[in-house]
Amino acid sequence: MRLPIRLITLIIIISSALFSQQNSNRIKVVGDSLVGKVINGESVREIYGNVRLTQGNVYITCDKAVQYLLKNDAILNGNVFVKRDSLTIKTSEGFYYGDERKTRSTTGLVLDDQKVVLIADSGEYYFNEDKAFFQSNVSLKDSAMLLTSDELTYYQKEDRAVSIGNVKIVDASNEIKADSLEHFRSSKTSIADGHVRIRSLENNSRIFGNHLEDYPERKYTLINENPLYMQFDSTYSADDKLIIDTLLIKAELMEAFRDTSNIFKAIDSVQIIKGDFASINDYTLLLRDDDIIITKKLAGTSKKPVLWYLNSQLSGDSITIYMADKKISRLIVNNDAFMLSQNIKYNNRYDQTSAKDVSLYFSNNKLNRAEFKENVLSIYYLYDNELRNGLTKSSAKKLTIVFDKDEVSEVRLYGSPQSDYYPENQVTGNEKAFTLPAFNFIENRPEKDKLLLQIN
Repeated sequence: MRLPIRLITLIIIISSALFSQQNSNRIKVVGDSLVGKVINGESVREIYGNVRLTQGNVYITCDKAVQYLLKNDAILNGNVFVKRDSLTIKTSEGFYYGDERKTRSTTGLVLDDQKVVLIADSGEYYFNEDKAFFQSNVSLKDSAMLLTSDELTYYQKEDRAVSIGNVKIVDASNEIKADSLEHFRSSKTSIADGHVRIRSLENNSRIFGNHLEDYPERKYTLINENPLYMQFDSTYSADDKLIIDTLLIKAELMEAFRDTSNIFKAIDSVQIIKGDFASINDYTLLLRDDDIIITKKLAGTSKKPVLWYLNSQLSGDSITIYMADKKISRLIVNNDAFMLSQNIKYNNRYDQTSAKDVSLYFSNNKLNRAEFKENVLSIYYLYDNELRNGLTKSSAKKLTIVFDKDEVSEVRLYGSPQSDYYPENQVTGNEKAFTLPAFNFIENRPEKDKLLLQIN
């Protein structure tokens, strides 16, 4: 039976196309000399001197190559140089797998695609996927940052790198360390997980957590898994001794904004420690350029922020701390302010003052003066040479307390003041009866050692 001419022509065309396709997938190797061998039943060619291997747009040169014809693979030795368009790979020894269009080296290699330089002890590049997978002492560098890790997968077309193990990325502003990190080179965005540590190179601060997202183009950073902020400040005492003071902030979520201002936010279950000060609150706003810390409750039903200083405790709807030369200079409690101080010797005795607002003034981190305004109520215990001597219960429009060595030395009442004295025989054993309506003694003061546990 004769086949129609059209069918014969079609078979020839298809066969020719299949042969051409198969032939284009074969690697081609030429050089100064060639030796043919049969190893384990497979045809092998050894090519020496000025070796040139090509497959499509992949071009390789080296000193020697061993080509396995059936496998469509080649072993490359000496001054190996791989090129495809603007991408180059250099190594001393390597492998090329024609069917997979993949090159591999375990003797150290350098990849350069005119965007990044990628170096490692071993690595692979997949030409069909535009993907590199490098291992051991990996570094990726461009004009803006340096990234190092144990393993790294680089997606060339996406400008994206995924790093695992001892990851560190350094740019002009920050150094980030983590167990794993995904970096988008074009936007400079980094997403890090596991034992995250970010160190600012612009101010002496650290942030720790388990998940971090950094968006430099938006000048925004988010830490939302077990975050801890640490700021180191150095100051000098009156006798010129260097003092290192540390600000610690712990919360459920933290955000940093670096656009027109330098703002840091801590939200939910916030704990703060700085020197003799500590605080718990729902929301903290740190204005780093202005050296101001603002704490407040987020909603009407939320708990008020609480601040401790030595044996004193303050609370109100919001508390604002003003810093000067890295020291607290002024502290303002707004709306429903309350302050109590526990006597060190007599623990069941609390000096108490409530008012609409209160302002505290400090010098060298020592409290000098407290001013209470509007609807002032107070209870202060009296002592004669440290012997208990009753108390006074007072009311006024304004009250000023002067402190000496962190102890009350003088109390001044202004604006229709009223004061009642209760002798010691009416007070002893009856201290619980002498409390203001706003009295609330809170015991869960943050502890520095506990906050630092997560970074060990």
